[in-house]
Amino acid sequence: MLHSMSTTVEAASERSAAEVNEEIRALWLRSGGTLTSEQRAEYQRLVMEWAAAAPQSPSRRAA
Repeated sequence: MLHSMSTTVEAASERSAAEVNEEIRALWLRSGGTLTSEQRAEYQRLVMEWAAAAPQSPSRRAA
């Protein structure tokens, strides 16, 4: 399921890393590979959400 671009940050527990990754891919597809400043801000928000939702490896947990 694709999510529309939102202006609020959803808690990482609400969406899986795969769901957020799907939205990141859709953003790049819609942009044609070149992000506007607004899209870049959305991309940065999504990457932060993805990182929070992504399973952590043992080496990341120790940091």
